[in-house]
Amino acid sequence: MTSATAPSWPDGAGLFTRLRLRFRVWRRTRPFWGGLLSAFAGFPILYFPYAHLQLGDLTMAMATTGGAGSLVIGLLMMALGVSSWFQPASRVFCGIAVTILALISIPVSNLGGFAMGLILGLIGGGLLCAWAPLKEPKAAVAAAVPEQATAEFTAEPAAVEQTVQLPEQSGATEQAGEAK
Repeated sequence: MTSATAPSWPDGAGLFTRLRLRFRVWRRTRPFWGGLLSAFAGFPILYFPYAHLQLGDLTMAMATTGGAGSLVIGLLMMALGVSSWFQPASRVFCGIAVTILALISIPVSNLGGFAMGLILGLIGGGLLCAWAPLKEPKAAVAAAVPEQATAEFTAEPAAVEQTVQLPEQSGATEQAGEAK
């Protein structure tokens, strides 16, 4: 986003309004929702193998042999979600890695965090892969280009037409050669 296309601050905007608008601009320039869902997907995958659920006086421990695997998968999903915010160019890698980790969490981590982490991971990974940065509007690009450059751009098609006319000129010399 250039300074020509950046929205100006409203007159009399308070601190909260300026922060909200600044966050909106930041959020729209990166795969925010895919990263958020990917980071949230890591939490149930990480939590349930170590949880102790209480039903009245009964304590049920969910500790499984896949506890270390769940820890690695959950932390990686959280790290990939957050890193996609700060490195939007790596969004496809992060999306594919989150999707694969979500699928691996099915046998490793209590059916993918009782399907909560699995579903959030699959949706978040898909959103990360599908996100693409917006292109700047043509009007903003045209306003940024000086008038001399636009004149040069309009002069180029004429140069192309001249190169197209060259074979016709060579045909005229062939006609002169046939007349001899």
